[in-house]
Amino acid sequence: MGGYPEGAPCWADVSLSDVAAGKRFYGGLFGWTFDENTGDWRRGQYTNVYLDGRRVAALQPKRDGRMPTTWTVYFATPDIRALAARIREAGGQIITAPMPVGPHGMMAVAADPGGAVFGVWQGAAHAGFERVRRPGSFCWTEVYTRDKDQADAFYAAVFGYRGTDAGSDAGLGADIRSWSLPGAEPGPESAVGARSLMSDAFPAALPDHFLVYFLVEDCDVTAAACVRLGGRVTTEPFDIRYGRVAVLVDDQGATFGVLST
Repeated sequence: MGGYPEGAPCWADVSLSDVAAGKRFYGGLFGWTFDENTGDWRRGQYTNVYLDGRRVAALQPKRDGRMPTTWTVYFATPDIRALAARIREAGGQIITAPMPVGPHGMMAVAADPGGAVFGVWQGAAHAGFERVRRPGSFCWTEVYTRDKDQADAFYAAVFGYRGTDAGSDAGLGADIRSWSLPGAEPGPESAVGARSLMSDAFPAALPDHFLVYFLVEDCDVTAAACVRLGGRVTTEPFDIRYGRVAVLVDDQGATFGVLST
């Protein structure tokens, strides 16, 4: 795949305490293979993940035990410094300032006003995902927030997203607003992600956060495999208009979603 337009999800990686264990878990779950010949990327051994020879994600070791075990989604930009300035102006914060990553590109890590963390990526030799929306690869991301007005205003200001209410349309009965890139007609066909309002059903201690989804052949089979591999299911598989979804946790505590269509 070529370069990604600004605001499009273009990459995802997971920070783990034990990368070798992560390879066993995700290799067993998604059939991923791994390449460790990536050098000192992001100041630590960065392991690219492949599916049928196409780059689909990465695993990285946590540099500090206090860091969360989590999946991070990255959004594309042609000008990472200008984007970082917009993030600050819109009320967000820059956690990791824009920095070069060898010949691959430039990255930064930010948080929105509610504290949800995401990455931004200005690709060079590494544009991002080489395969999406196929089984075993990235297909969707949502930010879960307790302040929808704040989140909607922030992402519109930063990425120019055009939103449309999507919860009832998807059969979720939830307050969800999908995001389409500037210039696209808002709606399911052009959506690149979404904002979801956390209801009282979510634990009070759960902070605002992004959830990364991977497409799978069978949501129920994948959920069962997750448990068999040492992970757990936090949201059992259920049906929506676009397929069947579940929320899973790997054997080290990183949460992610799966969707079968």
